[in-house]
Amino acid sequence: MILVNSAEFATHQEKYFNLALNEQVFIKDGQHTFIFTKAPEKKLLKPDADFYRAISMEEFERRALLIVDKLDQKYA
Repeated sequence: MILVNSAEFATHQEKYFNLALNEQVFIKDGQHTFIFTKAPEKKLLKPDADFYRAISMEEFERRALLIVDKLDQKYA
């Protein structure tokens, strides 16, 4: 754990980016303290069958409006 003030962080950003790869860096800015650390790697998935079966937003909107119209006619 490393604690630095915001001016030090701004001056030596590359140093603290490298440190954040292995440990948490705390940046103090007045009354606030921020944690600067490396986020976990996100694995990007390839599209699966569900993705290819999905409808477009335009198709969803068209179907939703049909349902709303039917409900409106039924209860109006």
